[in-house]
Amino acid sequence: MKHIEGGITAVPGIRASGVHAGLKPDNQKDVALIAADAPAVAAGVFTKNRVCAPVVLACREHLNDQTAQAIVINSKNANACTGGLGLANARQMTALTGIALGIDPSLVLVASTGVIGVQLPMDKIDNGIRLAAGTLRPDNGHDAALAIMTTDTVPKEFAVEIEIAGKKARIGGMTKGAGMIAPHLATMLGFLMTDANISAEPLQTALREAVSKSFNRITVDSDSSTNDTVLILATGSAGNPIISNVDSEDYDQFQKGLDFACIELAKMIARDGEGATKLIEVIVKGAKDEVEGEMVARAIAESPLVKTAVFGADPNWGRILMAIGKSEAEFDPYQVDVWLNGYQLVKHGMDAGFDEEKATNLFARDTVAIDVDLNAGDAAVTMWTCDYSYDYIRINADYRT
Repeated sequence: MKHIEGGITAVPGIRASGVHAGLKPDNQKDVALIAADAPAVAAGVFTKNRVCAPVVLACREHLNDQTAQAIVINSKNANACTGGLGLANARQMTALTGIALGIDPSLVLVASTGVIGVQLPMDKIDNGIRLAAGTLRPDNGHDAALAIMTTDTVPKEFAVEIEIAGKKARIGGMTKGAGMIAPHLATMLGFLMTDANISAEPLQTALREAVSKSFNRITVDSDSSTNDTVLILATGSAGNPIISNVDSEDYDQFQKGLDFACIELAKMIARDGEGATKLIEVIVKGAKDEVEGEMVARAIAESPLVKTAVFGADPNWGRILMAIGKSEAEFDPYQVDVWLNGYQLVKHGMDAGFDEEKATNLFARDTVAIDVDLNAGDAAVTMWTCDYSYDYIRINADYRT
């Protein structure tokens, strides 16, 4: 397995584009299009938020036959809480894309991100789809990644090459997300492409497993969105024997590659959290089981007091113990150990006699690892988050202005 350049268009047979349709100001790209050369096996995972955007409903409809050839995405407008007209507009996006590409609209998946509660300006969307279809290229994944950004400060792309039964296969992806990020899923869109030859059910299983280890293990502010979507298309052109059994070695190789790509993309989202200055990796081991390990990791990762302490480079380990204690997991407080970037702060639930200056310097790094051993079992869980800075308030206070 190796990291390669190219994002979604690192995968042969995938073309992409990103254009300015007028949804965003200053000529910023706001409509993205991804297209495969032929219909591909497709799978998806969506938000669990009860306030579910019409665009998600339309996308689910088109995934029923587990086949797709294109994905159209707009930013700046979430097309959420927009009722029947919003659903009609989402379906219209797939119809317009089908016409522009000369394919059946049922083969088009759709996603939107941005402000909630505003109807899509369909004249601009129509123009954007036409422009995007006319600029599709096999080296244009970066423009698509730019077009799906909202409060993101950087585009997020990653690709990996794996080997399945002696054949080289590629997995490429792009994501967006910086705020309203919480597990199940996050406020995020994620799009993955692969040329691996895999049937529909194993692909869906692999995507759910990868999401559970990656996008469901990141949090910025504990809020979960209306539009969360992760989609994957598998063209099958790599030429490996078709993966139809989740208990096979070939499936395991594909799962490892997909996990790796999704985890790297998830970490990019956490690192780019709104106003973030540091990526925080929370590693909890010695938990009674995985559920309790995740409870502890999430309590730490979502604690405003922990996140602000990291921003201020303050090794106030009491905040970490507080967060662990409120998680409702079962453990003995006087068996807990805590390390900061490998340096022990807490031993058996008490001050480990650490050097304040050294700990402060460790907290000042741009990546902070908080390791916790509950000494209550054998389960281990990792989550990713970011610090809270002054800019988090500014960005969200000014979001619509």
